[in-house]
Amino acid sequence: MASTVTSEPSTNSPAPSRPGYGQLLRTRGAWTFLLPGFAARQPFAMLTLSIVLLVQHTTGSYGAAGAAAAVTGVSMALFAPYSGRLADRYGQRAVLIPGVLVHTLSGVGLTVLALAHAPLWALFAAAVPTGASVPQVGPMVRARWGVKLKGSPLMTTAAAFESVTDELTFVVGPLLATALCTAVHPAGGLLTEATLTLVGGLLFAAQRGTQPSVTPAGHARVEHASALRVPGVRVLIVAFLGIGSVFGGMQVSLAAFTESIGEPGLNGVLYGVFAAGNMLSGVVCGAVAWKVAPQRRLLVGYAALALTASGLWAAHSVLVLAGLGLLVGMCIAPALITGYTLVEGLVPAGARTEAFTWLTGAVALGQAAAVTVAGQLEDRVGGGAGFLVPMAGTVLALVTLVALRSRLVAPVRERTVARGVGHREPVAVD
Repeated sequence: MASTVTSEPSTNSPAPSRPGYGQLLRTRGAWTFLLPGFAARQPFAMLTLSIVLLVQHTTGSYGAAGAAAAVTGVSMALFAPYSGRLADRYGQRAVLIPGVLVHTLSGVGLTVLALAHAPLWALFAAAVPTGASVPQVGPMVRARWGVKLKGSPLMTTAAAFESVTDELTFVVGPLLATALCTAVHPAGGLLTEATLTLVGGLLFAAQRGTQPSVTPAGHARVEHASALRVPGVRVLIVAFLGIGSVFGGMQVSLAAFTESIGEPGLNGVLYGVFAAGNMLSGVVCGAVAWKVAPQRRLLVGYAALALTASGLWAAHSVLVLAGLGLLVGMCIAPALITGYTLVEGLVPAGARTEAFTWLTGAVALGQAAAVTVAGQLEDRVGGGAGFLVPMAGTVLALVTLVALRSRLVAPVRERTVARGVGHREPVAVD
């Protein structure tokens, strides 16, 4: 990450010689948005799996379940960047409150339609607003860290911490969704997801003091300088699509595998092992003082991800699948963390919230496509054929990364003294 010379010392964060998680969490005011932020992003890890389990129960088809979940994911991917732009322009609270209300109502509507055995087109119609209104809490929390830390060396630690937090939700979320859908009621997962989104989203929106400020100058810059115009962002989007293919392919394929052996309750356990590996490697990745350039770290880490994901389709026992899933998960977090870290150098401050939402949306889009394809493969071929999707997605993304790796190098910019991060104008140094 490029270093920045600040014109005045930060009053919100320490200036440690050795950045670490403890120093990060002592940042003044951080807990006021971290706790509600965790509650608000938890439902995201439950959404796709809850839809898959509910629709598969009511239709008996993994293909139909995957298609309904895919519509939700595509809708989220398409609308997420615009949500980020609106948050930059009008403030996070103005976007969150109507968003969580729409998401709650549409999620409940999707549940009712599925239980009523409505036709597939009706489920698709309800899935569109459900996905479009998913609150983009992760990017919003990252933007708040940017305001708090103001170019501190702790920004890399914050990126790792947020990735660990995301992965913790993917440990808890699938376990909770599976338990609710299999032990309580098939609709329990989706209804709980809608409720948590409403409560957590409103609590997060209430934390006005830590949200990035909105200024007229920031408006103009956000409107005219899209993060998508940065070549490196487009390359990272491809990489995150591949990561999404792992999430989506694993969700459907693990559900089909545990169903085939008569142990559907193991689905959440196996997915939790996969997510636990992701979380643990994220903790380590954030604690290491890296000397290797982030571009090289991304290439090496992604090659390891493609290699481990390529072995999933050959696993035919619970223990082997759990072991491979753990290794795959351990390879995902470094790629995610490095990708988010590269954004700091590639994207101008005024467009970073949008850039984060493009990457989040890319994961959702890759997940949606993988859920659809893996569902069709499991219905028509079976035998773990859905695991071919993570292999194909990561290999194709790796080829793209290698071919376009030069675009991940941050452009040389005029040295500036930054008076803040995200919404504040830099002042040139003589």
